[in-house]
Amino acid sequence: MLETHVIETGPNPGTTLIVLHGLGADGYDFVPICGELDLKALGAVRYVFPHAPERSVTINNGHVMRAWYDILGADLVRREDEAGLRESQQQLAALIDRERERGVAAERIVVMGFSQGCAMALMTALRYPQRLGGAVGLSGYVPLTATTAAERATANADLPIFMAHGRQDGIVPLVRGTASRDALVALGHDVEWHDYAMPHSVCMEEIQDLNAWLLKLLGTPPALP
Repeated sequence: MLETHVIETGPNPGTTLIVLHGLGADGYDFVPICGELDLKALGAVRYVFPHAPERSVTINNGHVMRAWYDILGADLVRREDEAGLRESQQQLAALIDRERERGVAAERIVVMGFSQGCAMALMTALRYPQRLGGAVGLSGYVPLTATTAAERATANADLPIFMAHGRQDGIVPLVRGTASRDALVALGHDVEWHDYAMPHSVCMEEIQDLNAWLLKLLGTPPALP
């Protein structure tokens, strides 16, 4: 099981956000950003911030850092670390399983990620066998696109998705994000898309838009057991 940092906004959370950091960061990276979300209307929320394993990253001269998968080169489409992607997918699916074992219904679990974390959030949520609440992809893309349609779980064939990207992103170009959005829409997903005047980052307007989407998506608090 991945190491995680966990924050609960109250006892017996009925909603979980699993939040995945980007390359070279760790689970603590998005704690302040999630702290800007106001989800009190949903009742108690559990935020799960996993730490990616440490691995050698080819594009960074082989330096060892926290990464969900290796980056083999600048071409994010033709050269993908499929083995690393699938290993992290299994580890993240295990985190979703654990939340369900803790009593959170699958449809109250949202998987969210930034950059590499975005890729893993979308990949994992689309393939998870039980219907999830939704997926959030920030400044990233859908990996292994050639197999997405065939491997997508029937339960999540119409999974709601929030995607956002910076128009000045020099790490994951905007066109990569829009191509992923278009591919998801073509598969029948309801994708709420936003782009902002920012680089490879997160802005307050984005957080506010995400907040509104989560409240709309998850609605009223879950019933107490």
